[in-house]
Amino acid sequence: MKLRVGDTVMVIAGSEKGKTGEILKILHDKNRVVVEDVNKVTKHIKPSQADPEGGIQHIEAPIDASNVAYYDTKAQAIVKIGYKFDENGKKYRVNKATGEALKENKKK
Repeated sequence: MKLRVGDTVMVIAGSEKGKTGEILKILHDKNRVVVEDVNKVTKHIKPSQADPEGGIQHIEAPIDASNVAYYDTKAQAIVKIGYKFDENGKKYRVNKATGEALKENKKK
């Protein structure tokens, strides 16, 4: 998967089509991603010692990675991602349309 945590993506299929957001979490084993403010579901939380009030919470549910595409905020468009190697042999991500290197997001 060429997407990373912190990338801005646009949903390209499904009921949330056209929405953009930042990737919060990647579930590699299920090929799904959690995107900020996309695919919100209502979760009923039972009162416990950790959360004595319980109640209703709205959280982001994972969506399939094939339903999102990398969104370039400068170009305001969806772009494809490729890989290139620098002179030291280190692999880095590039925008296939322009050839520019993508910024690497630091893990949170």
